Amino acid sequence: MQLIEVSNRSADRQFIDLPRTLYKRDAAWICPLDADIAAVFDTSRNSFFSHGRCTRWILLDGAGRTIGRIAAFINYQKAYLYPQPTGGMGFFECIDDEKAGHMLLDAARDWLQAEGMQAMEGPVNFGENDKYWGLLVEGFKSPTLGMNYNPPYYSRILESYGFEKHYDQLTNFLDATIPLPERFTRISDWVMKKPGYTFEHFSMKQKEKFFADFQEVYNDAWCEFENFTPLEMPTIRESFRQMRPVMDEKIIWFAYYQGEPIAFILCLPDVNQLLRHVNGRLDLLGKLKFLWYKYTSTVDRLRIIVMGAKQRFQQHGIESALIRCLQKEVLPRGTIKGVELAWVGDFNTKMIALHEATGAKRDKVHRTYRYIFPPASRPSDVAQSSLEGQLQLSIH
Repeated sequence: MQLIEVSNRSADRQFIDLPRTLYKRDAAWICPLDADIAAVFDTSRNSFFSHGRCTRWILLDGAGRTIGRIAAFINYQKAYLYPQPTGGMGFFECIDDEKAGHMLLDAARDWLQAEGMQAMEGPVNFGENDKYWGLLVEGFKSPTLGMNYNPPYYSRILESYGFEKHYDQLTNFLDATIPLPERFTRISDWVMKKPGYTFEHFSMKQKEKFFADFQEVYNDAWCEFENFTPLEMPTIRESFRQMRPVMDEKIIWFAYYQGEPIAFILCLPDVNQLLRHVNGRLDLLGKLKFLWYKYTSTVDRLRIIVMGAKQRFQQHGIESALIRCLQKEVLPRGTIKGVELAWVGDFNTKMIALHEATGAKRDKVHRTYRYIFPPASRPSDVAQSSLEGQLQLSIH
């Protein structure tokens, strides 16, 4: 087997194309958009390059066929928040062969060690954790847009290497054909009528206002979670830019108290129901296919990407009221059969309780693993060289 660093167009193409080969007989898999994967590694489009580094490899077998891939990242804003300086690995794909999988993981580990890291977590993204994050360990069903999908044997490869569970992110499913529990609707309707509270949906005409409101709420709501780093405006703008082709303004809602932004719910249609027909390619033919299926079929699922409230407004029923706003918007359409309440960490007991209050049921689990490098492979001078590299990066 031969490991090759991705440094030219040919290797980049092999990196992106590999999943098409690995999953060609898996009916549940939906190919991510090539452009979305490429954007992660584009220094002009991914703002994380301003405070981080990444590299990639592909693995070839003896016949020159691509059988694996992996990427390694360092986000200097987060790396030193852990007891051990920690990098990330992601976009891991591999045939069912532990030797091949471990060879890829060795490449990520060795690169991170050379950069001064003492541990790695993964699979993660070189970006926010709203997409391409975590290993699917439960609920091997077709993914929604941006969600990782993988075969069950990936967990065996990672765990045999030495990775251990760091945390799980849970996706629950709400059957929209069943009414919300009476207690839930009663509380949410009461909150919506309280003096001083207002609710409005996102509008591209006022996008900068809503971007600022999103940033204000997000950075307050999550600031006490472990290893939190504030969400920056370039990241928000890029995320919304990527969402715009599939965005429905009327299913992204904000809550205000006396004009102050206090909470939001960001929801998207499950356009993977349409994108499964384009096989990851939105070239001219892919766009024509997408438009054809858009007008001849119906997207019947939504995914709540993220939802949160400022700390002093948590447990005040605001999140319930936002879900109620969403319900009142989509139910009259008569097309939505289900909603994914997504991406709540197993440590976020407040949000888990809210999901349970809606009647949602466990649907998928994505696991973030952590691997601490053996002490013998951590030379003392490496950490110093990495710190110097970090300082140089921040200066430039």
